[in-house]
Amino acid sequence: MTGHLWQSTWFVAAVWLVTLALRRHGARLRYWLWTAASVKFLVPFSWLVGLGARFEWRAAPAMVRPAAAFVMEEVFAPPVLVAAPAAAAAQTPVLPWLLAGLWLAGSAVALFWWWRQWLPVRAALVAAVPVALPGGADEEADLPVLASPSMLEPGVIGVLRPVLLVPEGLVERLTSGQLRALVAHERCHVRCHDNLVAAIHMAVEAIFWFHPLVWWIQARQIDERERACDEAVLRAGSQPSDYAEGILTVCRWSLASPVMCVAGITGSDLRTRIETIMANRVGKRLSAAGSVLLAAAAVSALGGPIGLGLLNAAQSSTAPRPRFDVVSIKRTPEVTGPGADFAAMPGGRLHVRNNEVMNLIGNAYGLPQYRITGGPDWLRAERYDMEAKTEDAAPRPQLMLMLQMLLEDRFKLKVHRETREGPVYILSVAKGGSKLSPSKDGGCVERSPLAALPATERRPGCGNDWIRRRGVNLAWTATRVDLGEVAGGLATVLGRTVIDKTGVTGFFDIDLELPPLQPEVGVADPSGVDTGVSIFTVLREQLGLALESGRGPQEYLVIDSVDRPSQN
Repeated sequence: MTGHLWQSTWFVAAVWLVTLALRRHGARLRYWLWTAASVKFLVPFSWLVGLGARFEWRAAPAMVRPAAAFVMEEVFAPPVLVAAPAAAAAQTPVLPWLLAGLWLAGSAVALFWWWRQWLPVRAALVAAVPVALPGGADEEADLPVLASPSMLEPGVIGVLRPVLLVPEGLVERLTSGQLRALVAHERCHVRCHDNLVAAIHMAVEAIFWFHPLVWWIQARQIDERERACDEAVLRAGSQPSDYAEGILTVCRWSLASPVMCVAGITGSDLRTRIETIMANRVGKRLSAAGSVLLAAAAVSALGGPIGLGLLNAAQSSTAPRPRFDVVSIKRTPEVTGPGADFAAMPGGRLHVRNNEVMNLIGNAYGLPQYRITGGPDWLRAERYDMEAKTEDAAPRPQLMLMLQMLLEDRFKLKVHRETREGPVYILSVAKGGSKLSPSKDGGCVERSPLAALPATERRPGCGNDWIRRRGVNLAWTATRVDLGEVAGGLATVLGRTVIDKTGVTGFFDIDLELPPLQPEVGVADPSGVDTGVSIFTVLREQLGLALESGRGPQEYLVIDSVDRPSQN
């Protein structure tokens, strides 16, 4: 929401600059520009990006994504919000509800205010009776005219079936020329659907009442729509003196219309309008070059986000995807002992032994298994051995892309990604401070992912993060890891995303034994059995880290279909 509001604010600023450049041109053009600024509040750019991404590309040539696309993506992408830790929520649990309640209250006040303003208009409409205008002013029958005993100014009421409501006695006070000019003004409102546009902006105000620019846009819209109809009346041949005298007579005889969506006569700065009418000043029409520039700007504003979505779709669909040159897949014999290997080896080789297919999918797409949903039970029950080789040396990320292609080709795997709001853990520093052990200088070996450690080397590789079972517990050994990697290791154990909010920097070594996963402190075990110390207690006492529940967006991989592979 914050990103959308900033996008809309900058869009309004751009429209304002364009209207300044077009201040000598027709008011109707500026009116539609302000209408576009209003509608922008209802249409996030991220929707347009998503619309473009829905197009499917099949046979387009491979293309390189321009650098500008990354900049546009940052501008158009919706912001990602992460829920606050449970501790913060416990201190201010009502804050989200207060904000939601404040927004609802503001919207309710806006709607109530408009409803109160609509009541006299509705009463005037109920009491009105049809009337024929003298002098042929109502020669067009598409706009019924009603006379009401109320003192509201003449105005068009309604969107689908508009009617012109005039106060009783006003028609007799106007000359034929004055009446024709005023009726022409109202017919201009009908032709341009000004009431519909006003109703849309009222919806924008009800939703975004807290944003001052939506109220500023309302004033600009009313000002320009009245000037636009003034210009239409003068272009149609009405005498400026008749038109100006008619407006002044309306002002002396009636009250202004109280509702924005009732298009009347006296809106905007009346003194300036009268001076403009008497000077018979009509905005000049936009030149051909100006029309082209304005159309190009409109296409850029609308087509830019859609084009980015198209570019993303084309990039993901047509870019060449790497494949293994040689692949061998065999189901693991039932007699195979415990243990499993998954190793991206130097020289572009992937070695897999005794692995669940779900583990292959998780590695290939870079997601833990708890964020992979769907698929048959055999994905976790059956195990496979696999050897895959490419002629060129490839780092692990490249091998994982090749593994994705292998899964699609041999396992007929089809997946899609979804972002869902779900439970997360927030990692923070516990009371008493961090107890993490800084990494020792020379305690590990810096190496390339493609290079194997020498056989004589007894030190672990830097960045090693190893969690293995030791009896009923888990042994966690990590060498020179940062807090982001610590959060990733804990997520593997807990089966839930862990977000690092410690603010702690640097590298650390961990040698810890974790008990079986237990409920959080204060949360009852459904079995009713006291299962002893929890992981949360061990982390707090031995590492000085706290884990608390929160909520945030998480990306899931959804398995649509998969088959057992043909073996070779």
